[in-house]
Amino acid sequence: MRNQLAIFFSIVFIMILTTGCQNSKSDDMNNQQTKKILFLHHSTGKNIWQGGNSFVTKVKGKLGLKGGVEKWFRRYNKKNGTSYLIQDKEFPKKSPYGWKNYPYDYYNIWVKNGDRDYYMEEPTLKTLAPEYDVIIFKHCFPASKIVFDGEPDIDSDRKMVENYKMQYQALQEELLKYPDTKFILWTPPALTKAITNPEAAQAATDFSNWVVNEWDKPGDNIFVWDFRVLETEGGNYLLPKNASGEKDPHPSHSFSRTVYPLFCQRIVDVLESNGDTGNVTGR
Repeated sequence: MRNQLAIFFSIVFIMILTTGCQNSKSDDMNNQQTKKILFLHHSTGKNIWQGGNSFVTKVKGKLGLKGGVEKWFRRYNKKNGTSYLIQDKEFPKKSPYGWKNYPYDYYNIWVKNGDRDYYMEEPTLKTLAPEYDVIIFKHCFPASKIVFDGEPDIDSDRKMVENYKMQYQALQEELLKYPDTKFILWTPPALTKAITNPEAAQAATDFSNWVVNEWDKPGDNIFVWDFRVLETEGGNYLLPKNASGEKDPHPSHSFSRTVYPLFCQRIVDVLESNGDTGNVTGR
């Protein structure tokens, strides 16, 4: 029995490696006008980037093999004769800045310290924008843990809607300084019903709607992917079928596999000047 298991896992391992070897960069680089795309994310984004969070998917990720998003773009490039090169980056890193990617943190790194090339080893837009045609950024799901006490303050990291809006307005002004780069922002991921309350959930939804309907304006270089509405299907909570667990708001394997092509399509819409006319969910 042990020998059979060993043989089975050896075959699986070889199949994974073989699949990875087929994903050479040359497949993506046939067109002279390469468009470079950068996706900044943490764990929720990683599930979408890999196209799932099953055991096999995680193993492939740890082996450095291409995940769902990269494969989607490889197929798209081959079919359409394009050269869209996408890569991902953890931002900010766990150290020295810390594993925090909320509205305050993008404001802190990109706006408040945007006159530098780097802040606490994290690149500002002065460094990133000249290197990429599209930059995608997002928050982790604790961004939806809205609180209601305290005075509004743009320099505060308290998760208040009033703070978020001021920080987003400042971010918008900063992004507009780099018109040759297009930016895509995810709406804040939702929480499961078990780990939030109705007031916070409603406030997070209201903020997300504000981002889509008011903050994002047509005709500029800033766009939105409405990830939250895909998770909630129009409600205030991450639906149980879309979550990794009752108290785990990471996207489930099946949900990740369903929506990562929509993410890719949204990026293509933005690249091909359909960002203002295409559906904000990528459908």
